[in-house]
Amino acid sequence: MAPGAPQGAPVSGTSGDLPDRGTAGGAGDKGLRGGSVGLLGSVVLGVSTVAPVYCLTATLGPTVTAVGVQMPAVFLAGFLPMLLVAFAYKELNKDFPDCGTSFTWAARAFGPRVGWMAGWGLTVATIIVLSNLAGVATEFLYLMLGEMTGSGWIAELDQDKAVHLLTVVLLIAGATAMSYRGMTATKWFQYGLVGLQLAVLLLFSGIAVGRAVSGGLPDSIGFSPSWLDPLQVGSFSAFTAGLSLSIFMYWGWDTCLTMNEETLGSARTPGRAAMISMVTLVGSYLLVAVAAQMFAGVGSTGTGLGNPATADNVFAALARPVLGSPWSVLLFLAVVASAAASLQTTFIPVARTLLAMSAYRAVPPRFGTVHPRFRTPGYATVAAGVATAVFYVGMSLISENVVQDTILALGLMICFYYALTAFACAWYFRRTLRTSPRDLLLRGIAPLLGGVLLTAVFLQTLTDAWSPDYGSGAVLGIGSVFVIGVGILLLGAALMTWYGRVRPEFFRGETLREDASALVVED
Repeated sequence: MAPGAPQGAPVSGTSGDLPDRGTAGGAGDKGLRGGSVGLLGSVVLGVSTVAPVYCLTATLGPTVTAVGVQMPAVFLAGFLPMLLVAFAYKELNKDFPDCGTSFTWAARAFGPRVGWMAGWGLTVATIIVLSNLAGVATEFLYLMLGEMTGSGWIAELDQDKAVHLLTVVLLIAGATAMSYRGMTATKWFQYGLVGLQLAVLLLFSGIAVGRAVSGGLPDSIGFSPSWLDPLQVGSFSAFTAGLSLSIFMYWGWDTCLTMNEETLGSARTPGRAAMISMVTLVGSYLLVAVAAQMFAGVGSTGTGLGNPATADNVFAALARPVLGSPWSVLLFLAVVASAAASLQTTFIPVARTLLAMSAYRAVPPRFGTVHPRFRTPGYATVAAGVATAVFYVGMSLISENVVQDTILALGLMICFYYALTAFACAWYFRRTLRTSPRDLLLRGIAPLLGGVLLTAVFLQTLTDAWSPDYGSGAVLGIGSVFVIGVGILLLGAALMTWYGRVRPEFFRGETLREDASALVVED
């Protein structure tokens, strides 16, 4: 055991060790640095992981394509299931704060196999997001450098696939190294990047609204309260397509919960931070959605948000028309900052989920190693970085529209594991729901409703994704998004079956039970 490492914590070089049995109502010590994050830091991590500027530039166009001027309404509608699921996370964390979150709570409620699939859903969703973040960061990095230098050839470097992929891999490697060292080492870096994002979004929105109101813009449209009415969306299929994108835009707030074993007041602070993060996000999204729509309209040509040529990168098209030169570079900088900050913090949920899965023997013991100095899940962090690079390079070589397809498939993964967590909350607390009206509402009705809504989106998206017209193409006549989403889930089920035969302790219920915290089976 390395000096300074907590007793029972797995550290580098001792991957076979497991955490001691925890106290009732709490998880066992996994070797993480407890009490290192406060409320403000937790909120910043939640917002940073979501990467609001990156999410907006990648989804404004596709959402307008799906629902037209009802884009703000869909953003608002996407907030509702996220809020309901957040109540589930908050209540489960209060009862059993564990960095495995969805994996741990679903396993305690529904059994090992359901819990394992929830952990798989979170893990692959994170890897997809990390790959997309790196891709967008690379694109805007060269755009920003071209804007700053006035050199068109620099801005076009991203069009060279070899240069693009090399830059993506380098960015992933840098983010992996920073995450390996831990969040406390880069706390002020995160504060600065999140503050920059929010400030630029406010500046962009203010100028866009001001110029739209003053008139003289060929594509601008006046604000209408009907933009906030989801009932105005043309069809349920269009609504669920937009809602799936909207749900993706809120993904990442649960990072506050995966840091619960490292947060001051682990039972309450992470839940409060998640709520504050989500309110900050929905306010920012509505403001930018309305401002962009007023300025550019929803047309399919020019700067219109429905233009297919700019749909996957709206801010690249709007930066100069809204902010002018040289201030347009601020928007490029904000996207790079957003993606860079999120690249680092998005490693938190996947690394800590793998750490918890290893602690309960659901994945190989190596994933449970914690660095003795940095107190981070070192092996899991590096493994996530390698998997992200391989996934992005592989998808880029297969599909030219990798960002669009994987974002759409990502909506399936998010709905999958969020819904499982919501249902787990209602089932886990089923015997105490009649204790008080508060428990009935926050532990039963709200999570159950959130789970039902997300399940409906999941099933409708699956139905729509079967069509070859959904996404960038088809595989054997089936939509590529369907193939990616279902293929990932089936791969997870196959890996779970294989590992259950190799190391069956977790799947026999020997390492994690509903009536115990961490039940360790020594080698």
